Amino acid sequence: MVRIMIVEDQTMVRDALKNSLDGVGDFRVIAAIADAALAELYCERTSPDLVLMDVCTENDSSGLDAAAAIKKRFPRVRVVMMTGLPEVTFVERAREAGADSFVYKDLGVDGLARVIRDTCAGKSVYPGRREEALNFGELTRREREVLVLICDGLSRREIAERLNITINSVKTHFSNILSKTGYESVAKLAIFAVSNGFINTKI
Repeated sequence: MVRIMIVEDQTMVRDALKNSLDGVGDFRVIAAIADAALAELYCERTSPDLVLMDVCTENDSSGLDAAAAIKKRFPRVRVVMMTGLPEVTFVERAREAGADSFVYKDLGVDGLARVIRDTCAGKSVYPGRREEALNFGELTRREREVLVLICDGLSRREIAERLNITINSVKTHFSNILSKTGYESVAKLAIFAVSNGFINTKI
């Protein structure tokens, strides 16, 4: 029996996940909470085998931060991150946080059950590239950081200061980003990326 804790701030989604997973013979939902900031405490209290956690939760708590804390304190607990947003940095940030797997919310119950079983079996399940339209998958980690700061409205000088790099390095990153995404200007790229949800500067 796989003991599952759900962390999801939307009540309808949380209840639907609980009912669906409880209906699977080898799963048991032992806790369902809305705030990722409480996830570590609930892990201590309930000892789940796996945490299914949204990236963005109640009170603006980060599921990614919670995942990192859980994996550090309870390394045997599996963590599956989930999101309904196309934000391109989430997948890589989930890896960096130590999350075992990552799913999008458009996945059906059967697919989710497979991911949970595979994750409990020691496999790391991550989605294919959803950013192919802009070739976001070709960007390096530093280029992604620069792109987020561009979308946040920072100037070249401000980006250089924030990342502790030279202006020339920023210019090189700009050039590489435009070359890989096919855009003529960073302004147009930033507008498209933010308006279509590929970059979320508030998270």
